[in-house]
Formats: sequence, C-alpha cells, structure tokens
Amino acid sequence: MDLTHLDEQNKPKMVDIGDKAHTTRKATASGIIETSQDAFNAVMNNTAKKGPVLQTAVIAAIQAAKQTSTLIPMCHPLMLNSINTDIKELPDLPGFKLEVTVKLNDQTGVEMEALTGVSIGLLTIYDMLKAIDKAMVIKHIQLEHKSGGNSGDFNR
Repeated sequence: MDLTHLDEQNKPKMVDIGDKAHTTRKATASGIIETSQDAFNAVMNNTAKKGPVLQTAVIAAIQAAKQTSTLIPMCHPLMLNSINTDIKELPDLPGFKLEVTVKLNDQTGVEMEALTGVSIGLLTIYDMLKAIDKAMVIKHIQLEHKSGGNSGDFNR
C-alpha cells in the first residue's frame, strides 16, 4: 500500500487535493476523562478555582478544531461550516465524555479536526482540575463516525 504523504523519493509531502470534488463531509470523535470524585464534584458544583470547566473545554475544543492545520503538519487549512460539542457527565466513573462533530463542504475530510477538538477539550479539563487531581486519565479518543469523500462512511 502506498502512503499518500510520501513522494517517490520517500520524502514527506502534503497530499494534492486539487482534483477532488467538493462534497459535504462530517466527522464525530469522542474521548473520556476519568477524574477523582473531588474533581468531578468541583465541576458539578462550579467550584473549580480556574472557572467554569466544561464551558472552557467547549471553547477550547472549538478553537482546536479550527487550528488543526497549524498543529498537525500534513493537514490542510480548512473553512469549517460547523463545530458542535457535547459533554456528558459520567458520575459512576466519575468523569466526562466529550464529543466533537465537525462539518464542511470541501475536498478533504475533517476527522483530524474532530479528533484534535476532543484531545484539546479534554486536556483543558485536565489543566483546569490538575490542582485537585493530578491522576486524571484521558482515554478512548476515537473516531466515532465519518461521512463523505472517496473512502465513504465509517461508523464505530
């Protein structure tokens, strides 16, 4: 199998998407942060010293999805149509699950933007709660769904 990000001399390259059709493309990624009960309670009671944790994580996830091409070398800069986030409380863990869905009409997909949004959103939660719990675990960052493009649909 040929790797698309290597040229004939085995040097890294950005894939040429110029001849690809503009289609609607959408991707959803998710991840979980496991916290201590004290950290979970601080979020739920809005007593974390750095401010509103979940709201800040949402802003960070959106900002990160928009900045993916500056963080991951072979990603194309994209004009995203929408970025939607959802944070679910997981009181039995305790922790939180973050989902990020990214959509656009373009020549390349948005899986990396969704995955980057989840990663940075969860890291933001960690940053805001680390004074309470340095043992938090970020896990299961994964693509849940993608649609559009030559490779078709994917559903986990």
